[in-house]
Amino acid sequence: MTKSDEPVPPSTAGPALLRAGFRVFFLAAGVWAVVAVAIWLCVFQAAAALPTAFDYTAWHAHEMVFGYAAAVIAGFLLTAIPNWTGRPLLQGLPLALLFGAWIAGRAAAAGSAITGPLAAAAVDLAFLVLLFAVALREILAGRNWRNLPMPLALVLLIVANVLMHLQAAGLAETGGLGQRLGIGVVVLLINLIGGRVIPNFTRNWLARTNAAALPAGFGHFDRLSLLTTAAGLGLWVFLPEHPLTGGVLLAAGGLNLARLARWQGLRTLAEPLVWSLHLGFAWVPLGLALLGLGVLLPEVLAPTAGLHALTAGAIGGMTVAVMTRATLGHSGRPLTGDGWSAAIYLGVAASAALRAAAPLAGSAYVTLLWASGLLWVAAFGLFVLRYGRLHLAD
Repeated sequence: MTKSDEPVPPSTAGPALLRAGFRVFFLAAGVWAVVAVAIWLCVFQAAAALPTAFDYTAWHAHEMVFGYAAAVIAGFLLTAIPNWTGRPLLQGLPLALLFGAWIAGRAAAAGSAITGPLAAAAVDLAFLVLLFAVALREILAGRNWRNLPMPLALVLLIVANVLMHLQAAGLAETGGLGQRLGIGVVVLLINLIGGRVIPNFTRNWLARTNAAALPAGFGHFDRLSLLTTAAGLGLWVFLPEHPLTGGVLLAAGGLNLARLARWQGLRTLAEPLVWSLHLGFAWVPLGLALLGLGVLLPEVLAPTAGLHALTAGAIGGMTVAVMTRATLGHSGRPLTGDGWSAAIYLGVAASAALRAAAPLAGSAYVTLLWASGLLWVAAFGLFVLRYGRLHLAD
C-alpha cells in the first residue's frame, strides 16, 4: 500500500478529468465537502428544506461517509490499485460511468422523499457496488492478495449504507447502527493505510534531510494497535453504551498515541505534505479516547465529542492530506506543500476542534457549530481552488 504516491503512466486520451480516478473523485470530494456542509448549516438553521426521507442529521452523517469519504476512497483505490497490480488505470467512459453513479447517489439521497426511499437506496447503493466490483476484479486479476481487505471494507460500507437506508424507508431502526459501522470502517482504513504510508513517507523525507532518527517500522506493536482499534470500533458499532466498549476504546486510543509517537512527526515540521499526515492521524487516538470517555462518563462528556473528533478530525484531516499529496505526486509536481496547503490542513483541524468542543460549550454550542462549519467550507473551498486546476490540467 506504500506505492500509491508514485506517478501513474501518462495518458492523453480523453478529458484530463477522466484520465485517472484521483482527478475526478478528489475534485468531487472537495466540492461535495463544501456543498454538503453548507446545505447542512442551512437546514440546521431552518433556512432551507431538503426533500429527503432521511432526517436531516442522518442525511448529514450519510453524506459525509457515503458521499464525501466514499469519493476519496474511490479516488485513492482507482489510482493505487494499478500501482499494486501493474494493470491499466480505469479511465475514460468506464470512469465517467462510475462517477455518474456517485453523482446519482448524491441526488437520490437528497431527493429520496420525492423518488421514494427504496428507489433512492437502489440508486445510491449502485456506486459502492460498482466500485467493489472494479476493485475486486483488479485485485484478483493482478493476484494482489495482500490488498483483499480493501474490497472487504467496501462490502462493509455497502452493508452500512443499506442499514441507513432501511431506517429512512421506515423498515427498521438500523440507522444508528449503519452510521457507526460506516464511520468505524473508514476510521479502521485510516488506521490500516495510514499506519503504512505515514512512516514510509516520513522515512523517505527524513532520509533526505539526514535526520538522526527515523520512524519505527511496521511490527508487532502496530498489529496489536490495529487489533485493539478494530475491537474497540467493533464494540462501539454493536454495543455503543457498554462499559467494555469504553475501556477498549481508551486502550486503543493509548496504543495509537504511542504508535504515532514512534513515527517522528515532530521532525517533519518543515514540510506540510508530511506533517499534515501526522496531524490527521493524531485525531485517531484523540477521537478513540474521547469516544471511550463518552461511553464511560456520558454525564461528563457527550459522545458526540469523540464522534466528531473521528469524523471531522481523523477522516477530514487524513483524507485532505492524502488528496493533496496524491494530486501533486500523480500529476508530476514536486512533493512539497506551500502555504496554501498548510492553511487547508490547519483549517480542517481547527474546524474539527471547534466541532468536537461544541457539545461542551453550553450556550455557545450553536456559535461553535457555525464557526466549525464555516471553517470547513473555507478549507475545502481552498482545496478546490488550489488543487482543482491540477485535476483539470493536461
